This record gives sequence, C-alpha cells and structure tokens, in this order.
Amino acid sequence: MMVDWFYVVAGVVVVGQVVLGCCCLCSAALVIATLAVLRFVVIPAECDATLWFYEKFGHPVEKLKGQVVWITGASSGIGAALAVRLAKAGVRLVISARSTQGLEEVKRLCVATGGVKDEDVLVLSLDMTHYHLHQSSFDTVISHFGQLDILVCNAGRSQRASWVDIDTEVDKALFDVNVFSLISLSRIAVRYFFQRGRGHVAVTSSTAGKLGAPQSASYTASKHALHGYFETLRTEHGGGGVNISMICPGPVKSGLFTRCFTDKLDKKIEKERKDQRMISSERCAELFAITLANTLSEVWISLQPVLSFYYIHQYFPAIMKWVMAMIPKEFIMKLRDGHNVMQSQVKQEKAE
Repeated sequence: MMVDWFYVVAGVVVVGQVVLGCCCLCSAALVIATLAVLRFVVIPAECDATLWFYEKFGHPVEKLKGQVVWITGASSGIGAALAVRLAKAGVRLVISARSTQGLEEVKRLCVATGGVKDEDVLVLSLDMTHYHLHQSSFDTVISHFGQLDILVCNAGRSQRASWVDIDTEVDKALFDVNVFSLISLSRIAVRYFFQRGRGHVAVTSSTAGKLGAPQSASYTASKHALHGYFETLRTEHGGGGVNISMICPGPVKSGLFTRCFTDKLDKKIEKERKDQRMISSERCAELFAITLANTLSEVWISLQPVLSFYYIHQYFPAIMKWVMAMIPKEFIMKLRDGHNVMQSQVKQEKAE
C-alpha cells in the first residue's frame, strides 16, 4: 500500500526538527499545519472555499421547501439531478426541456423521492430557442402554481472545435441556445420578480465562463457573455430584491459531451472517451442546491487541479496567463474534458 505523501513529508519535518534541529518547534508545527490544510482541505475540495463553508455551516437545502423553482434543461445531466435533489427537499418544480419523454422520467424520479406529489411537478416542454413561447410558458407556470421563486437557467450545449475552423453559423447557433434564449426568458422572470419584490435567478455557467477553454471558443465566449449580462443586472439592480447566482462547474458527468457543437453545424462529435475523472451530476446538483438555499452570488464546482486554476486566475491573472502558456495544450485539453491525466500518462508510457 502506498504511503500518503502528507505523512512522509510531515515525518521528514519532525525528524528534521527533533533529530537534526533544522527548525524550531513553532516553525515545524506551522509547516505541518499548512501541509494538513493543503492535503485534507484544498486538494480534496470539490468547490470554492465560500461554498465549502456554506455546505458545512449554512442553510440546508430544505430551507427551500414549498418554493417554486423552474429548471430549464432539466431532462438530463445537472438539470435532472438538481430537480431530483430539490424534490427530495420538498420544492415544487417546473421542469423544461425539448424531450417530453426525458422530463416525464425526471418527474417520476422526483415523485419517487417522497418529497413532492405528482401535482407538485409541472412538466413544461420547451425549446428555449422558440422565443415566442417564453411568455406563454411563463404564464403557464404562474397559472399552475400562482408564483415563481427561482428560475434556474441551465439549458445549453458545449463544443469541441479549433478556433480557426469554426463557422460563424456555429457561433450564432451556439449563442442562440446558450445566451440569447436564457436572457429572453430571464427578462420575463426578472420583470415579474421586480413586481413581486423578490426573486432569484441562478445561471449555469462553466469553468469556461472564467477561463479560456481550448477547443471551445464559441462555448467559452457564450459563458463569458452570461457573466457580462447578469453581472450588469446585478450592478444595475443590486439590493433590489432579486438575487443572482452564477454557478461555474468544471468537468461534470452530465452527458453534455455527446451533444456538442463542433466547427460545422452538421458535424457530430467523435466518440466520448471513458477514462474521465469528473464530478457526478448528483454531487454537482447537491452543491448547486446549497447555492440556491444560501443565495450565493458565484460558486465554483470542480475537482483539482482545475479548482486551483480558478484561484490563480481570480487573484493572479498575469501569473495564470504565464502558466497557461507554459503548460502543454494536450494537458490542458485533458483537464478540460475531465480525463484522468495521470492514468493517461501511464497508458502512454506503457505504449512506448
């Protein structure tokens, strides 16, 4: 059995202090404490420090019981998992997507949790790019439940394509799905929230909404655009009773890869690799739900080392640009797709 590196390094520090007298007791204790935080808090972390704190000490998801939450893109992945988690907490739900069959299955899972009844989950089929249906769909929600407390803008598609090869038509189509459709529905909801005096809009962004993700130019730009739109809303109407949460997941097992845009509208993505190291949709949904319960403004959900990249980019942007320039692009792509980098390296060495 391999010995954990923390115990090896801590042992070296202790030996250095006790036997060789290389450092004072206080210094040795400080080094070991720092290593302990790194090993048991930072490295295993699946989210940023604020979200980690609120998961431990903040409001539970059950605080949302009885509220009405509308989730778009709810037939699979993060949206479906979030619906099931909120249903377990007694949240009344509106679930939307293009696939009625997928939504009915999600509804069945929601009711099976025992937290909601059949009438507490409204299946509302909706293609988000059909803007003319947004107002009537919103009216259906209000007619059914009499209120809406939280809108979760989760619909969207990803992308894999080289920057120089992407057709402009792909840029337009991806922005139509990932940005403009969400903004259209959100404006209807926000106007309602202003009239009501309170409300909450939660937006599924991405690692790509904070960093420059390779082979995903249109997708990355769309997620940056969401931050631009909603941060402007926050600035214009901060303190006006409408809360905004930007949720930025890293690689998540959500099935999004199989429906990616490429560089051409009619081109499909190649077969997805299996050696992936990602957060499960269920774990992401749990952290997402905690964000909603505590009305957090922005959260990051990811495994290491992507999570550390978030921090470097946030607080040391110049250093991050230097780091990204030094790291091989193949390595960045593996991190971007959630591939197990160490496992891939072992396979490559064996092949050689």
